[in-house]
Amino acid sequence: MSKSTSTTVPAKFSGFAVDKPENWNKAKLVQYDPKPFKPYDITIKVICCGVCGSDCHTVLGSWGPLNRDDLVVGHEIVGEVIEIGSEVTNHKLGDIVAVGAQSDSCGECELCENNNEQYCRDGIAATYNFPNKRCGGYVTQGGYASHLRVNSYFAASVPKNLDVHYAAPLLCGGLTVYSPIVRHGGYDLKDKRIGIVGIGGLGSMAIQIANALGAKEVVAFSRTSDKKEDALKLGASRIIATKEDPDWSKSNAATFDIILNCASFGKGVNFDSFFGALKLGGKYVNVSAPPSDELISLSPRNLIFGGFSIVGSVIGSMKEANELLKLYADNNLAPWIEKVPISEEGVHTVMNRINVSDVKYRFVLTDYDKAFNN
Repeated sequence: MSKSTSTTVPAKFSGFAVDKPENWNKAKLVQYDPKPFKPYDITIKVICCGVCGSDCHTVLGSWGPLNRDDLVVGHEIVGEVIEIGSEVTNHKLGDIVAVGAQSDSCGECELCENNNEQYCRDGIAATYNFPNKRCGGYVTQGGYASHLRVNSYFAASVPKNLDVHYAAPLLCGGLTVYSPIVRHGGYDLKDKRIGIVGIGGLGSMAIQIANALGAKEVVAFSRTSDKKEDALKLGASRIIATKEDPDWSKSNAATFDIILNCASFGKGVNFDSFFGALKLGGKYVNVSAPPSDELISLSPRNLIFGGFSIVGSVIGSMKEANELLKLYADNNLAPWIEKVPISEEGVHTVMNRINVSDVKYRFVLTDYDKAFNN
């Protein structure tokens, strides 16, 4: 049993899909069957969707094969609830909600029961390109689409005073940096110095978040000083241009409590320089996801004698997603976005541009009503 609004829930959803990696930047409008409706599900009429670098990596095949020949990506989704299952208690018809990179988990393990569902090892499902075993192996579809059907738990509530276009990038990019900042630094950063490596889609929001949480100092790292003005406007105290200052690590030795890497994590990275800038007990946290075959080389001696740790982090919990949306609403913050109307041409444009990092700093696909006649 489900309840729906006067808005008709279509038997088939529409979306802009890629059939194979060779056509990664040539998405076509298609129709497809939605996943089976479960009692804990909601159906969302999509309003807008952020564009994540993961979308591009996925359709290029960099992270593995495409698991269907009509793959719709997009996991920074905001929309209106138009159908609710009989077991749904956290949302009602007409609510504006946001969905990120995770759309399901087992909901029963110790991880899920302790707000660590993003690390669930039994029943996890990504929002797109993932065979969801709780739905008979249905390969999930994302938010470059007219509608989305999802486990209601994985839909965060968008505050009324937060613009939906600003909410979208928070559900993946924002959450990816918020979670490690609060888990390793806490909710009050007044005694913490935070380094943010990379002033891009992730790093730009990490600077805003660390600043909003009251960090003693927020320092942006970039290869050059080209983005200095942007970093300062975003809330950084200063910028370290690593290629322009070969002695930056010495002049910042034992300075940072946390260095959050939002850029490359592999070839060409001088880890020793970053490790030397950490305090005793400091953490180098990586959220960058390189191609699946990329490896790194580290000396265990640096870990032993430096007294620091290297930590990984993936997206965040739904508890943290709701916290993050509230943080931006309460502090009148806004990610730096560029709006692009969704269409075949629009999707082609954002794919081509994000593949060469030509955006300041997140794309948001808009005008869904026009594209899908919703």
